[in-house]
Amino acid sequence: MSVWGKLAAAITDTSVGATTMGALLGGGTRYDTPEREKHDAPADDAMPFTMGMVTLGAKMAKADGVVSKDEVHAFKKAFKVSDAEMKDVARVFKRAKQNAAGYEAYAEELVTALRGDRKLLEYVLEGLFIIANADDVMYPQEEKYLTHVAKVFGFTDADFALIKARHTIEAERNSYDVLGVKPSVRNEELERQYRRLIAESQAEEFAARGMPKEFVRIATTKREAIKEAYEAIAKERNISS
Repeated sequence: MSVWGKLAAAITDTSVGATTMGALLGGGTRYDTPEREKHDAPADDAMPFTMGMVTLGAKMAKADGVVSKDEVHAFKKAFKVSDAEMKDVARVFKRAKQNAAGYEAYAEELVTALRGDRKLLEYVLEGLFIIANADDVMYPQEEKYLTHVAKVFGFTDADFALIKARHTIEAERNSYDVLGVKPSVRNEELERQYRRLIAESQAEEFAARGMPKEFVRIATTKREAIKEAYEAIAKERNISS
């Protein structure tokens, strides 16, 4: 069964009164038990990752103060989810928006479900930025929401600034901020940082972890922003490739 099918089953099997991600995932025990083997991670991480993207995306949909029927379409536009699968996504969106539990509860449970995996949590945050930018507008309330989620995930202000820089519209993007370096950086250090960031942004590695193919855009968007930033600086400094 695909992760989208499991998502539908989780919603079908969960009582209407359930308010947390743990409840939607069947109590969360199969994700946070010590007995869980590391080699099972790719298969097991896809479900909480997907649930986290949808539920936190739904909570963010209310952050801009504009709640409309087009919210779910922002998710579809961001990740090219099929019409059939969007029906299940819409149900999770509706459930998350109606639940009394705050987004902090979902974010905290996602950290537990993913065992504090920093890379996956960063991908979730990157994905939320993509959803927020789907209408080409980043509302102040959305940025505030993303800042709080990042803190729950354990990211520092510097971490958040680096991620945010990658999702600033290209015309306003600071290439040095995207790479997390200062304008005074030496060329050798600049290249090392660039290669390190590129190595951490492989779409193939993302897919190999069992993530749904629809979310591969998260990795490719990150990689493209890093590549464009480096090329802009290299052109400015006349660095040969």
